[in-house]
Amino acid sequence: MKSHVLVAAVAAALLTPDARALAADATQTLGKVDVHKHGEGQLTAHQVLTSVDVLGADQIQAKHVQHSWELLGQMPGIQLTETRQGAESGKVSFRAFNGEGYLNAIKTLIDGVPSNVNSGNQRFIDMLFPLEISYIEVVRGTNDPRYGLHNIGGNLNVGTRQGGNYTDARLSYGSDNSRDAQLAVGRERDGVAQNYFVGTQASQGYRDHDASKKYTLAGKWYYGSLEEGMRIGLTARTYHHEADEPGFMTATELAADRRGSARRNANDGDDRDMRQAVAHLDLQLADTLFAAARLYYNRYQDDRRVTFSDVPTGNLPRQRRVWDETQTGMLGTLTWQASDTLVIEGGLNYEHQDNRYRRERYAYAEPTDFTAPPARIQNDDRHTFNNQGAYVQAIYQPYAALKIVPAYRVDRFDGHTRLIDGRTGPLQRYGTIGQPKLSLVHALGPTTNVYANWGRTFQVLTGGTAPAYLTPGQAPMRPSTNSGVELGMTFSPVAGSQARIAVWQQDAENEVSNMPATGTTVVLGKTRRRGVDAQISAPLGKAWTAWASHAYQEAKITRDDRDPALSLVGREVAATPRHISTVGLDYQATDALRLGLQGRAQGDYYLEERNVAGKFGAFAVLDLSASYQISPAWGIDLQVRNATGRRYAYAWYDSFFWEQAQPMFSPAAGRSVYLGVTLKH
Repeated sequence: MKSHVLVAAVAAALLTPDARALAADATQTLGKVDVHKHGEGQLTAHQVLTSVDVLGADQIQAKHVQHSWELLGQMPGIQLTETRQGAESGKVSFRAFNGEGYLNAIKTLIDGVPSNVNSGNQRFIDMLFPLEISYIEVVRGTNDPRYGLHNIGGNLNVGTRQGGNYTDARLSYGSDNSRDAQLAVGRERDGVAQNYFVGTQASQGYRDHDASKKYTLAGKWYYGSLEEGMRIGLTARTYHHEADEPGFMTATELAADRRGSARRNANDGDDRDMRQAVAHLDLQLADTLFAAARLYYNRYQDDRRVTFSDVPTGNLPRQRRVWDETQTGMLGTLTWQASDTLVIEGGLNYEHQDNRYRRERYAYAEPTDFTAPPARIQNDDRHTFNNQGAYVQAIYQPYAALKIVPAYRVDRFDGHTRLIDGRTGPLQRYGTIGQPKLSLVHALGPTTNVYANWGRTFQVLTGGTAPAYLTPGQAPMRPSTNSGVELGMTFSPVAGSQARIAVWQQDAENEVSNMPATGTTVVLGKTRRRGVDAQISAPLGKAWTAWASHAYQEAKITRDDRDPALSLVGREVAATPRHISTVGLDYQATDALRLGLQGRAQGDYYLEERNVAGKFGAFAVLDLSASYQISPAWGIDLQVRNATGRRYAYAWYDSFFWEQAQPMFSPAAGRSVYLGVTLKH
């Protein structure tokens, strides 16, 4: 990777005595950010962190997507895992962590509120529709102290619209009888801000037995302002989704009819409900002292019926999985502007989870008969999971061009489980998990910064059974720690452009591949992830804007304690492509007409840790768009997804029966066309 070149550049920059520009942040922004308030109270990611990307509202609100996690495919270095099985649709990952569900390494937040389910999966994002979203912010790396649980490789925060006076509506219709309706309303007057959103979407789906319908409702109410000393607020949203599941396909089935659905999957489907409520309090205690608190409630209920493979014997592939998870928590921060050169912030968090997971297995039938009594009930677990965390960080700016950000975080965990057979046990005793962090930013000029960061994050096991809990016979396990370093530069090669190049590496101790839904746990041991990120966005004259990114990455197992005959040393971590790329081009043809092109690509990857089942999953797709502003209020747009009709599929390894283990596939949609109408008032 020739990282020594960048190391030398960063070292030279940090020692340069005549850098006179302000130490600007290293954030890269794609599009316009309508409501992303900075400098109010607590510190924000762009002020203290060094590898931050923001996607603005104009790249979000008019996009047609089946699920909002798809929007992140426009951002640099983001891997999309497109399972496309009804409500279990997929998720995002980055920094060489995959989206298979075995190691959920991305902390997910909605308006700064934790929004992962117990396993770390990102299902709460589905509650959001594009018209409600103001921005998406991605923090990559290990140097963010604000969050502990699930914050292994970084975090993403989806910010929704707050305040303002508007009435926006959007209707769209397209391929596979897809219908979408969204309404967003904002009112702000005399210190009272109200925001409301309603959205509904339905589709027949690309494949047979692929129908889906969902809706979401949301409201936000705020009173006061920090300028007056206090702001209080309440936010609430609810979501319901009913979806068929077309099922995963064998290679033979994929070749025969990629739009089909096997008879075995005819009863597969999912009913999912999610709710979130948050109370907000922001206080200005003095001119230089700010406090903020959030109390939140998350509820996740899911009833999934799924047939995983074509194995005709046993009851492993035919399952009903029922989740019922409740999270209640608190976040609090205190921010002090100690002097012109020093800002100090401390934070506390507490989260209590009360979770239940039931898994039933069914006898062979074509299709699976989920109305029959189950052949056996494998799980009926009730478990609590509690997290207490605290952090302190400071911004020290000894002179205008240099910003130093030291931080330290601690986390503790406890909980208890009761299994179907009556066995009980406490959560693994991890003790206090310390996480030191350090970031440096040095300005070489008004638009050029070099930066370096180092930090430690951690992984703890999730789910309600051993090894996450110390039920009888289970040995103690240490948490996995993940130490990462990054060196980078942000600069502007031409006027109005933004660019970043960075090299990074993360080393994990005692990493575990853990899938609570299947009861699968594999100790990988020591792993090393490393890569190079490069990205640029730039205007090309008055009418054109272009952007591109390329991420090279690798994730390998560097040590384990298995018998040499079973050792995985030198193998690549499953489902991690070596490269991820994006490209985009916007052309403002006239004041009213805008044309766009977006492409993304990723390499292939191994399906399992032994690296013997082949490599799959590579693709390159192109999307086209055109929008026309009929009047200041009315606009129409046309979007063509996968314009070249590229055939590709998500792939995973079916290992329920090793003697019949095989790759399984979920094909992506072919060329799709959507017409939308937007009203903004």
